[in-house]
Amino acid sequence: MKKHYQGAAHIAVRTADLKTSIAFYEKIGGEVIAEDLLETADGPQPMALVSFAGYVLELIRPAIVPELSDGCIPHFAVYVDDVDEAAKDLEELGIHTFMTPEKKVLPTLFGGLENRFFRGPSGEQIELLKMYK
Repeated sequence: MKKHYQGAAHIAVRTADLKTSIAFYEKIGGEVIAEDLLETADGPQPMALVSFAGYVLELIRPAIVPELSDGCIPHFAVYVDDVDEAAKDLEELGIHTFMTPEKKVLPTLFGGLENRFFRGPSGEQIELLKMYK
């Protein structure tokens, strides 16, 4: 099966408000690739593809919006060169949804890493991640 894999395609993120999510990801460096509308049995489902930090996020506003209080995906991680500086830059953009007051350093996990999580507008958790190896 591995021979068929060609890399990551996208990460689907359910959102309660597509325009708010697009604006959020554009504010932190994302770029809209495409927007579309999928007709479903429950009604229209607006969608957008957003390029962000090497990922493509498929933002989906379901026709019937589910409760998103626990987030719409567990999390996705973005490699950064400096967790503190990346967090500082986000805070300067007005992003104040960090889940801890400072980064966590885990020197033995996967050869050592540091990280810090913040939330997107629909509760999705985004991890700023620096791996030591």
